[in-house]
Amino acid sequence: MQITDVRVRKITKEGKMRAIVSITIDDVFVIHDIKVIEGEKGMFIAMPSKQSADGEYRDIAHPINSETRENIQRIILENYERALLLPDNTP
Repeated sequence: MQITDVRVRKITKEGKMRAIVSITIDDVFVIHDIKVIEGEKGMFIAMPSKQSADGEYRDIAHPINSETRENIQRIILENYERALLLPDNTP
């Protein structure tokens, strides 16, 4: 599995969310609305989720193992760091 495209939309509002990201896998599958969040222990990603009837948030899509999650997170955070160096009107 290769992440073939990463699109970062920086968030400038107050709060812990810093960006919303879309990734393309193998040029054939896209995952939208991955959140980049600044936590107490550093930056991390939150996969897209929706609220269920019981009020809990559940991931819509997520990696099955920690190695894949770490790889996705590393690539997203690297792209986020690069996006910080660009002017706000540059994609």
